[in-house]
Amino acid sequence: MDPLTYLFSLEKLGIKFGLENVRTICAGLGDPQNSWPSVIIAGTNGKGSVAAMVEAGLRAAGLRTGLYTSPHLVRIEERFAIDGTPVATAELIEAAATVQQAVARLREQRRLETEPTFFEVTTAIGFELFRRARVGFVVLEVGLGGRFDATNVATPVAAAITTIDFDHERFLGHTIAAIAGEKAGVIKRGMRVVVGETKPDAVSVIERACREQGALMIHAAGGSRVDILDFEGGAALVDLTTPARHYGPARLALHGRHQVQNAVVAARLLEEVDALGTPIPAEAIVAALASTRWPGRLDLLTDEQGRMVLCDSAHNPAGARVLADYLREVHPGGLPIVFGIMKDKDVSGTLKPLLPWASHLVVTRAHTDRALTPDSLAEAARRAGWRGTVEIEEKPALALEAAWRHAPAICAAGSIFLVGEVLARFRHDT
Repeated sequence: MDPLTYLFSLEKLGIKFGLENVRTICAGLGDPQNSWPSVIIAGTNGKGSVAAMVEAGLRAAGLRTGLYTSPHLVRIEERFAIDGTPVATAELIEAAATVQQAVARLREQRRLETEPTFFEVTTAIGFELFRRARVGFVVLEVGLGGRFDATNVATPVAAAITTIDFDHERFLGHTIAAIAGEKAGVIKRGMRVVVGETKPDAVSVIERACREQGALMIHAAGGSRVDILDFEGGAALVDLTTPARHYGPARLALHGRHQVQNAVVAARLLEEVDALGTPIPAEAIVAALASTRWPGRLDLLTDEQGRMVLCDSAHNPAGARVLADYLREVHPGGLPIVFGIMKDKDVSGTLKPLLPWASHLVVTRAHTDRALTPDSLAEAARRAGWRGTVEIEEKPALALEAAWRHAPAICAAGSIFLVGEVLARFRHDT
């Protein structure tokens, strides 16, 4: 079986918490995760944006970087960026073959008692790719939770925890405190931890974890002042002062007021990396804030006919509230919304914040068995309070066309898988 076919065949195994498998695989590879210093980013929402900003800052400071994120939107190569560029397919196949052979050998030796999951193997591939590329610093985005996430076998020099909210409750728990406990599992002995979350229930859990590990907790907002000078086009112009430095004015490349908080977390984490001996000048941080790209998050795309779609992977209630705030401020008259979501998500809780800003509603499904059917989604929208017509389209491409019949600018939101299919269409167009 070729390496990528093997890798995707593991998706059927689903999610399995625990670090034993990935530790064994990494040991069989010679522990590539120890080949480079790293930082790790956990949180419910915002962790991808912060990871992207931090990587951009390290790169602007002259470092050769690795960035590991998940999931991918269009191509799996997106998960492994070296110096800001997704890894070449040939390099991915070579690293995947090495990991595939290691897994087969470990299974034969009975050192690996169960078949590893897709994410465990993907993480090991990322570690191997970064070792081969001889990167100088790696940014790891946690996949799910933190404590038992495969990325947590690395030993980062510092961490950030962005926000704590409800998502993946089946795996992480049904209270903010329980979810915070899983996210705080990335905290290692003596490390520095930048925290963007402010909910008391979450903060107390993180503080306790830091005390237990002898870690230094830095409240991102503590001693910081950030002024939004304007919000032209949905991108904030900020002036930021931390206890260590002053940044700005800087126009954030990522859209939405919520990115201001993410920018503070990223800047504070980069300051800690600097304090630990890797020089990160202030100019590098300003450059990162002004240049970071993070596709599929308040991402405005234009097709060959001049029609626009605002893509956002708002797949949980907290993400939907952020998108709703953006629509209220930037598109107060509302937009036609194309919506699709997975069966295991809080469908009603994600829909409700968006419905007041939907001028029309088109429901669809991404090409995956995990997606909620459009018929079920239409019924969920009515239960959530939608009183207008719900247009049903099985395929996302047709759903976009249906929404564009109402206006030249629309929004596509909900599932990361849906956003990935929209992005794939636009990349094909261009």
